[in-house]
Amino acid sequence: MNRVTLVKQLDDTQPQGWDIIVIGGGATGLGIALDAVTRGYRTILFEQSDFTKGTSSRSTKLVHGGVRYMAQGDILLVKEALYERGLILRNAPHITANQEFVIPVYNYWDVFLYTVGLKFYDLLAGRLSMGKSYFINRSKALERIPLLRAAGLKGGIVYHDGQFDDSRLAITIAGACVENGGTVLNYFRVEKLLKDEKGHITGVEVKNVETGKTYSVKSKLVINATGVFADQIHRMDNPLAIATIKPSQGVHIVLDNRFLNSRSAIMIPKTDDGRVLFAIPWYGKVVVGTTDTPLNEISLEPEALDEEIDFILRTAGRYLTKAPLREDVLCIFAGLRPLAANPDKPEATKEVSRRHKISLSDSGLLSIIGGKWTSYRRMAEETIDRAIKAGIIESRECRTRNFRFCSDSAVSDSDRLSVYGDHASEIRKLIEDEPGMGEPVHPRLPYCKAEIAWIARNEMPETLEDMLARRTRALFLDARASAEAGPVVAGIMASELGFSLSWQENEVSKYNDLIKIYI
Repeated sequence: MNRVTLVKQLDDTQPQGWDIIVIGGGATGLGIALDAVTRGYRTILFEQSDFTKGTSSRSTKLVHGGVRYMAQGDILLVKEALYERGLILRNAPHITANQEFVIPVYNYWDVFLYTVGLKFYDLLAGRLSMGKSYFINRSKALERIPLLRAAGLKGGIVYHDGQFDDSRLAITIAGACVENGGTVLNYFRVEKLLKDEKGHITGVEVKNVETGKTYSVKSKLVINATGVFADQIHRMDNPLAIATIKPSQGVHIVLDNRFLNSRSAIMIPKTDDGRVLFAIPWYGKVVVGTTDTPLNEISLEPEALDEEIDFILRTAGRYLTKAPLREDVLCIFAGLRPLAANPDKPEATKEVSRRHKISLSDSGLLSIIGGKWTSYRRMAEETIDRAIKAGIIESRECRTRNFRFCSDSAVSDSDRLSVYGDHASEIRKLIEDEPGMGEPVHPRLPYCKAEIAWIARNEMPETLEDMLARRTRALFLDARASAEAGPVVAGIMASELGFSLSWQENEVSKYNDLIKIYI
């Protein structure tokens, strides 16, 4: 992806217009853009900040059916998500993995309850099952997770789900959009919806955040896929539009692997607030979460509350022999879930279904709200199908069920660079051609200089935060180490992108301010 080239495509396509404009560069918007371009529609996507800046880079890192949703009785949602889980692992094997989970059980009723429940989970997965669930006794549970609290332990239920790197998958999807003829632009903010004399939407007015230049972009269809910001777009369409989003905050913490010391993950099926808590090995660290806190305010940079952090530490400490303390936390990150509002229970969040909702306004604005990362592909397919059914665009068949993001040869469990798929060889060549490029950017981070250079050339990072938070996951793995690596990374980016010394200094300063809410 080359920003200059893509901005030029915006200029060049202006006279003829586009078939589809997608607003929002998270999982949902990028998924819709990929579905659209692979069907052959002229498609452009605008994201006001960076791709996955919001919710889509702050997930629990799971591709899963949702055991908790099954307990809530939403069997259809679980079945659909398990099917999509199978497709994601098949189509993006370079950035997904089969993760083993253990549910520790401390009474025999739970042994029965969770064994039966997870057998049903297996059944719903069908031929796309990732492995059968089964009970293990106390000693085997402690073999798998040696730092699990042993007192009163009866055993564990083993089951399998998918794990992934959320923002890396999103960038992969963005790249696939471009490779298939689409245009995706970060730091382009939609300011206004354009309408004809009858009040029908004909496009958008969009602003290049970096240059201030505005464009009037025409299209047959405009899709609102902005997650927690969906109501802002609804009010552009109709100032009296009622709220459709009930945001809920989910917080995670990241710990050193010494607190888990296992390749298996832990799933606590019921916490004090009725949620599920996970402790998951991820890139050599442990991601622990999450919470569910209703919010009235939304922002691009949500902050964890002290009580949320304390809740996670306290709950994890009940199940681990070494209880983590606040000073052990390497990173804290908060994300906002774009839950569909429930008028009967306006304060409810845990009970709200994660099922997505698609709506079409009288003016022709097509909106999708709710949903979850695992179902991004299905959500995209249903959104485009809705536009076809409404007669806005001509009928064309969905092609994403079997859309592979990389070749089998690009997948390697032993090579960390395989997260770049078929492009990993380009990074290896950079290292071969210039040995210094193989040096790490920081001793506590897994990334080398060649990765930073390649990403700068090919994945449209515009800020130091884009690079350290989402193109690499340095911020999420170790916030302090990422800040210490900032000057080196900013220097490489400036060299590759032609940025000035003052840009470097400004970016490092902004990043040092940013990480204060992550530590």
